[in-house]
Amino acid sequence: MSLKELLPGTLGFGTAPLGNMFRAIPDAEALATVEAAWEHGIRYYDTAPFYGAGLSEQRLGEVLSARPRDAYVLSTKVGRVILDEPEEGDRDLGEKGGLFEHGNPNKMLHVWTAEATERSIEDSLKRLRTDRLDIVWVHDIAQDFHGDQWLAKFEEARTGAFRVLSRLRDEGVIKAWGLGVNKAEPIELTLALDEPKPDGFLLAGRYTLLDHEYALQRLLPMAQEQGVDMVVGGPYSSGILAGGAHFEYQAAPAHIIEKVARLKAVAARHGVSVKAAALQFSLAHPVTAAVVPGATRPSRIAEDLAALNETVPAAFWQELRAAGLVGPAAPLPNGA
Repeated sequence: MSLKELLPGTLGFGTAPLGNMFRAIPDAEALATVEAAWEHGIRYYDTAPFYGAGLSEQRLGEVLSARPRDAYVLSTKVGRVILDEPEEGDRDLGEKGGLFEHGNPNKMLHVWTAEATERSIEDSLKRLRTDRLDIVWVHDIAQDFHGDQWLAKFEEARTGAFRVLSRLRDEGVIKAWGLGVNKAEPIELTLALDEPKPDGFLLAGRYTLLDHEYALQRLLPMAQEQGVDMVVGGPYSSGILAGGAHFEYQAAPAHIIEKVARLKAVAARHGVSVKAAALQFSLAHPVTAAVVPGATRPSRIAEDLAALNETVPAAFWQELRAAGLVGPAAPLPNGA
Protein backbone atom coordinates (compact mmCIF):
# COMPACT_ATOMS: atom_id res chain seq x y z
CA MET A 1 0.00 0.00 0.00
CA SER A 2 1.38 3.43 -0.88
CA LEU A 3 1.89 5.89 1.93
CA LYS A 4 -0.44 8.37 0.26
CA GLU A 5 -3.22 5.80 0.40
CA LEU A 6 -2.40 4.84 3.96
CA LEU A 7 -1.83 8.17 5.67
CA PRO A 8 -4.82 10.21 6.86
CA GLY A 9 -3.78 13.66 5.69
CA THR A 10 -0.55 15.49 5.01
CA LEU A 11 0.23 16.61 8.56
CA GLY A 12 1.39 14.08 11.13
CA PHE A 13 2.97 14.38 14.55
CA GLY A 14 6.64 13.48 15.06
CA THR A 15 7.22 12.47 18.66
CA ALA A 16 11.02 12.60 19.00
CA PRO A 17 10.70 15.63 21.33
CA LEU A 18 8.49 13.54 23.66
CA GLY A 19 11.58 11.48 24.44
CA ASN A 20 12.99 14.55 26.22
CA MET A 21 15.08 15.68 23.27
CA PHE A 22 17.22 18.68 24.32
CA ARG A 23 15.32 19.17 27.59
CA ALA A 24 13.41 17.36 30.33
CA ILE A 25 9.71 17.79 29.53
CA PRO A 26 7.23 17.25 32.37
CA ASP A 27 4.93 14.28 31.79
CA ALA A 28 1.85 16.51 31.99
CA GLU A 29 3.15 18.79 29.27
CA ALA A 30 4.12 15.91 26.99
CA LEU A 31 0.76 14.17 27.38
CA ALA A 32 -1.13 17.44 26.87
CA THR A 33 0.74 17.93 23.59
CA VAL A 34 -0.39 14.54 22.31
CA GLU A 35 -3.93 15.32 23.46
CA ALA A 36 -3.79 18.61 21.57
CA ALA A 37 -2.66 16.82 18.41
CA TRP A 38 -5.63 14.50 18.69
CA GLU A 39 -8.10 17.30 19.41
CA HIS A 40 -6.86 19.17 16.34
CA GLY A 41 -7.57 16.18 14.15
CA ILE A 42 -4.07 14.79 13.60
CA ARG A 43 -4.30 11.05 13.01
CA TYR A 44 -0.78 10.02 12.03
CA TYR A 45 1.79 9.56 14.79
CA ASP A 46 5.44 8.62 14.35
CA THR A 47 7.72 7.45 17.15
CA ALA A 48 10.74 5.22 17.85
CA PRO A 49 12.36 3.27 20.70
CA PHE A 50 15.41 5.51 20.27
CA TYR A 51 13.50 8.60 21.37
CA GLY A 52 14.41 8.75 25.03
CA ALA A 53 15.08 4.99 25.27
CA GLY A 54 11.37 4.18 25.04
CA LEU A 55 10.03 7.31 26.72
CA SER A 56 8.37 8.73 23.59
CA GLU A 57 6.57 5.45 22.90
CA GLN A 58 5.41 5.22 26.51
CA ARG A 59 3.98 8.72 26.52
CA LEU A 60 2.34 8.33 23.12
CA GLY A 61 0.85 5.01 24.13
CA GLU A 62 -0.62 6.45 27.30
CA VAL A 63 -2.76 8.84 25.28
CA LEU A 64 -3.50 6.80 22.16
CA SER A 65 -4.45 3.66 24.08
CA ALA A 66 -7.63 5.50 25.11
CA ARG A 67 -8.54 6.14 21.46
CA PRO A 68 -10.07 3.73 18.91
CA ARG A 69 -7.19 1.89 17.24
CA ASP A 70 -8.78 2.09 13.79
CA ALA A 71 -8.98 5.88 14.06
CA TYR A 72 -5.26 6.60 13.63
CA VAL A 73 -2.12 5.48 11.80
CA LEU A 74 0.93 4.61 13.87
CA SER A 75 4.56 4.17 12.86
CA THR A 76 7.59 3.26 14.93
CA LYS A 77 11.09 2.06 14.13
CA VAL A 78 13.48 -0.85 14.56
CA GLY A 79 17.22 -0.87 15.16
CA ARG A 80 17.35 -0.18 18.90
CA VAL A 81 16.46 -2.72 21.56
CA ILE A 82 15.83 -1.20 24.99
CA LEU A 83 17.15 -3.23 27.93
CA ASP A 84 15.99 -3.22 31.54
CA GLU A 85 19.47 -2.37 32.81
CA PRO A 86 20.73 1.24 33.02
CA GLU A 87 23.28 2.68 30.62
CA GLU A 88 26.70 3.13 32.19
CA GLY A 89 28.66 6.14 30.99
CA ASP A 90 27.86 8.30 27.97
CA ARG A 91 25.82 6.88 25.11
CA ASP A 92 27.59 6.47 21.77
CA LEU A 93 25.27 8.25 19.36
CA GLY A 94 27.72 9.30 16.66
CA GLU A 95 27.05 12.89 15.66
CA LYS A 96 23.97 12.98 17.90
CA GLY A 97 25.69 12.65 21.27
CA GLY A 98 23.66 14.01 24.19
CA LEU A 99 20.49 14.24 22.13
CA PHE A 100 18.35 12.31 24.63
CA GLU A 101 20.39 12.74 27.78
CA HIS A 102 17.15 13.56 29.65
CA GLY A 103 15.34 10.41 28.47
CA ASN A 104 15.00 7.05 30.19
CA PRO A 105 18.32 5.75 31.57
CA ASN A 106 17.93 2.32 29.99
CA LYS A 107 20.74 0.79 27.96
CA MET A 108 20.12 0.52 24.22
CA LEU A 109 21.46 -2.10 21.85
CA HIS A 110 22.00 -0.85 18.29
CA VAL A 111 21.18 -3.91 16.21
CA TRP A 112 19.28 -4.61 12.97
CA THR A 113 19.26 -8.43 12.83
CA ALA A 114 16.09 -10.45 12.25
CA GLU A 115 15.89 -11.53 15.88
CA ALA A 116 16.41 -8.00 17.19
CA THR A 117 13.80 -6.64 14.76
CA GLU A 118 11.15 -9.03 16.03
CA ARG A 119 12.03 -8.28 19.65
CA SER A 120 11.99 -4.54 18.98
CA ILE A 121 8.49 -4.74 17.51
CA GLU A 122 7.20 -6.81 20.45
CA ASP A 123 8.65 -4.33 22.95
CA SER A 124 7.25 -1.32 21.05
CA LEU A 125 3.77 -2.84 21.06
CA LYS A 126 3.95 -3.11 24.86
CA ARG A 127 5.19 0.44 25.36
CA LEU A 128 2.59 1.79 22.91
CA ARG A 129 -0.18 -0.30 24.52
CA THR A 130 -1.46 -1.49 21.16
CA ASP A 131 -1.86 -4.76 19.28
CA ARG A 132 -0.51 -3.61 15.93
CA LEU A 133 1.66 -1.18 14.01
CA ASP A 134 0.80 0.29 10.63
CA ILE A 135 4.27 1.30 9.40
CA VAL A 136 7.71 0.23 10.60
CA TRP A 137 10.83 2.19 9.62
CA VAL A 138 14.36 0.79 9.73
CA HIS A 139 16.06 3.45 11.82
CA ASP A 140 19.39 5.23 11.39
CA ILE A 141 21.45 2.88 9.22
CA ALA A 142 23.42 5.87 8.00
CA GLN A 143 26.67 7.80 8.25
CA ASP A 144 25.58 10.19 10.98
CA PHE A 145 25.45 7.37 13.54
CA HIS A 146 28.00 4.91 12.19
CA GLY A 147 30.59 6.84 10.19
CA ASP A 148 32.59 4.55 7.91
CA GLN A 149 30.83 1.50 9.38
CA TRP A 150 27.42 2.46 8.02
CA LEU A 151 27.57 0.06 5.06
CA ALA A 152 28.12 -2.85 7.45
CA LYS A 153 25.06 -1.76 9.44
CA PHE A 154 23.12 -1.43 6.20
CA GLU A 155 24.06 -5.00 5.26
CA GLU A 156 22.98 -6.22 8.71
CA ALA A 157 19.61 -4.57 8.14
CA ARG A 158 19.31 -5.82 4.56
CA THR A 159 19.69 -9.45 5.65
CA GLY A 160 17.77 -8.96 8.89
CA ALA A 161 15.25 -6.17 9.35
CA PHE A 162 14.39 -5.77 5.65
CA ARG A 163 13.44 -9.44 5.32
CA VAL A 164 11.45 -9.57 8.54
CA LEU A 165 9.47 -6.44 7.65
CA SER A 166 8.83 -7.65 4.10
CA ARG A 167 7.43 -10.88 5.52
CA LEU A 168 5.27 -9.08 8.08
CA ARG A 169 3.90 -6.84 5.34
CA ASP A 170 3.17 -9.82 3.09
CA GLU A 171 1.40 -11.55 6.00
CA GLY A 172 -0.69 -8.43 6.64
CA VAL A 173 0.77 -7.89 10.13
CA ILE A 174 1.97 -4.42 9.10
CA LYS A 175 0.78 -2.31 6.19
CA ALA A 176 4.08 -0.78 5.05
CA TRP A 177 7.78 -0.53 5.81
CA GLY A 178 10.78 1.49 4.75
CA LEU A 179 13.80 3.38 6.04
CA GLY A 180 13.75 6.18 8.59
CA VAL A 181 17.06 8.04 8.24
CA ASN A 182 18.72 11.45 8.25
CA LYS A 183 20.75 10.79 5.09
CA ALA A 184 19.73 10.13 1.49
CA GLU A 185 22.36 7.52 0.59
CA PRO A 186 20.89 4.51 2.49
CA ILE A 187 17.54 5.06 0.78
CA GLU A 188 19.21 5.34 -2.63
CA LEU A 189 21.01 2.05 -1.95
CA THR A 190 17.74 0.37 -0.92
CA LEU A 191 15.88 1.60 -4.00
CA ALA A 192 18.66 0.18 -6.18
CA LEU A 193 18.12 -3.35 -4.79
CA ASP A 194 16.08 -5.89 -6.73
CA GLU A 195 14.56 -7.18 -3.49
CA PRO A 196 13.17 -6.42 -1.00
CA LYS A 197 11.18 -3.36 -1.97
CA PRO A 198 10.14 -0.74 0.60
CA ASP A 199 6.77 1.02 0.47
CA GLY A 200 8.19 4.41 1.37
CA PHE A 201 10.70 6.20 3.55
CA LEU A 202 10.93 8.78 6.27
CA LEU A 203 13.69 11.26 5.44
CA ALA A 204 14.49 13.66 8.27
CA GLY A 205 16.12 17.00 7.59
CA ARG A 206 17.12 16.35 3.99
CA TYR A 207 14.11 17.76 2.18
CA THR A 208 13.60 21.05 3.90
CA LEU A 209 13.63 24.69 2.92
CA LEU A 210 17.21 24.85 4.22
CA ASP A 211 18.59 21.61 2.79
CA HIS A 212 17.15 19.92 -0.29
CA GLU A 213 19.58 20.05 -3.20
CA TYR A 214 21.21 16.66 -2.64
CA ALA A 215 17.91 14.79 -2.33
CA LEU A 216 16.70 16.37 -5.57
CA GLN A 217 19.69 15.14 -7.56
CA ARG A 218 19.20 11.37 -7.34
CA LEU A 219 17.03 10.12 -4.49
CA LEU A 220 13.73 11.79 -5.25
CA PRO A 221 13.81 11.04 -9.00
CA MET A 222 14.47 7.37 -8.13
CA ALA A 223 11.60 7.32 -5.65
CA GLN A 224 9.23 9.00 -8.09
CA GLU A 225 10.11 6.54 -10.83
CA GLN A 226 9.47 3.58 -8.52
CA GLY A 227 6.28 5.01 -7.02
CA VAL A 228 7.76 5.13 -3.52
CA ASP A 229 6.43 7.87 -1.22
CA MET A 230 8.26 10.01 1.33
CA VAL A 231 7.37 11.26 4.78
CA VAL A 232 9.38 14.40 5.56
CA GLY A 233 10.70 14.41 9.10
CA GLY A 234 12.24 17.47 10.70
CA PRO A 235 10.66 19.99 8.28
CA TYR A 236 11.84 22.80 10.57
CA SER A 237 15.46 21.58 10.37
CA SER A 238 15.67 20.67 14.07
CA GLY A 239 13.91 23.89 15.05
CA ILE A 240 15.87 26.69 13.37
CA LEU A 241 12.96 27.31 10.95
CA ALA A 242 10.49 27.50 13.82
CA GLY A 243 12.29 30.08 15.91
CA GLY A 244 14.66 27.65 17.63
CA ALA A 245 18.45 27.61 17.82
CA HIS A 246 19.20 24.06 16.60
CA PHE A 247 20.14 22.77 13.15
CA GLU A 248 20.97 19.09 12.63
CA TYR A 249 20.31 18.55 16.35
CA GLN A 250 23.19 20.88 17.28
CA ALA A 251 23.63 24.62 17.83
CA ALA A 252 23.15 26.19 14.39
CA PRO A 253 26.39 27.31 12.69
CA ALA A 254 26.88 30.86 11.43
CA HIS A 255 26.20 30.13 7.76
CA ILE A 256 22.84 28.53 8.60
CA ILE A 257 21.86 31.43 10.85
CA GLU A 258 22.69 33.79 7.99
CA LYS A 259 20.62 31.80 5.50
CA VAL A 260 17.65 31.72 7.88
CA ALA A 261 17.94 35.50 8.29
CA ARG A 262 17.71 35.87 4.50
CA LEU A 263 14.65 33.59 4.41
CA LYS A 264 13.02 35.60 7.19
CA ALA A 265 13.66 38.85 5.35
CA VAL A 266 11.91 37.60 2.21
CA ALA A 267 9.07 36.18 4.29
CA ALA A 268 8.60 39.48 6.10
CA ARG A 269 8.36 41.36 2.80
CA HIS A 270 5.52 39.08 1.69
CA GLY A 271 3.80 38.75 5.07
CA VAL A 272 4.53 35.00 5.20
CA SER A 273 5.45 32.96 8.28
CA VAL A 274 8.63 30.91 7.93
CA LYS A 275 6.80 27.91 9.42
CA ALA A 276 4.26 28.06 6.59
CA ALA A 277 7.02 28.30 4.01
CA ALA A 278 8.84 25.32 5.55
CA LEU A 279 5.84 22.98 5.68
CA GLN A 280 4.43 23.92 2.31
CA PHE A 281 7.81 23.65 0.58
CA SER A 282 8.38 20.11 1.86
CA LEU A 283 4.88 19.06 0.81
CA ALA A 284 5.21 20.47 -2.71
CA HIS A 285 7.32 17.60 -4.03
CA PRO A 286 5.10 14.95 -5.69
CA VAL A 287 6.87 12.18 -3.75
CA THR A 288 5.91 13.69 -0.36
CA ALA A 289 2.98 12.02 1.39
CA ALA A 290 3.15 13.92 4.70
CA VAL A 291 5.26 16.08 6.98
CA VAL A 292 5.74 15.19 10.64
CA PRO A 293 6.96 18.18 12.67
CA GLY A 294 7.61 17.55 16.33
CA ALA A 295 6.26 19.51 19.28
CA THR A 296 6.53 19.59 23.05
CA ARG A 297 3.91 22.22 23.82
CA PRO A 298 0.19 21.97 23.03
CA SER A 299 0.14 25.43 21.42
CA ARG A 300 2.56 24.28 18.72
CA ILE A 301 -0.03 21.98 17.18
CA ALA A 302 -2.37 24.84 16.34
CA GLU A 303 0.60 26.77 14.92
CA ASP A 304 1.48 23.88 12.62
CA LEU A 305 -2.08 23.61 11.34
CA ALA A 306 -2.25 27.35 10.74
CA ALA A 307 1.07 27.20 8.87
CA LEU A 308 -0.18 24.35 6.72
CA ASN A 309 -3.28 26.32 5.73
CA GLU A 310 -1.69 29.77 5.40
CA THR A 311 -1.97 31.42 1.99
CA VAL A 312 1.51 31.95 0.59
CA PRO A 313 1.71 34.15 -2.53
CA ALA A 314 3.49 32.89 -5.64
CA ALA A 315 5.67 36.01 -5.59
CA PHE A 316 7.24 34.81 -2.34
CA TRP A 317 8.39 31.55 -3.90
CA GLN A 318 9.58 33.33 -7.00
CA GLU A 319 11.72 35.68 -4.92
CA LEU A 320 13.21 32.75 -3.01
CA ARG A 321 14.09 31.09 -6.31
CA ALA A 322 15.61 34.29 -7.73
CA ALA A 323 17.68 34.75 -4.58
CA GLY A 324 19.01 31.19 -4.78
CA LEU A 325 17.29 30.23 -1.52
CA VAL A 326 15.50 27.30 -3.17
CA GLY A 327 17.05 25.06 -5.75
CA PRO A 328 16.18 25.45 -9.43
CA ALA A 329 14.86 21.87 -9.60
CA ALA A 330 12.69 22.07 -6.47
CA PRO A 331 8.93 21.91 -7.13
CA LEU A 332 7.21 24.92 -5.59
CA PRO A 333 3.72 25.03 -4.08
CA ASN A 334 0.79 25.69 -6.40
CA GLY A 335 3.00 25.67 -9.46
CA ALA A 336 4.84 28.86 -8.44
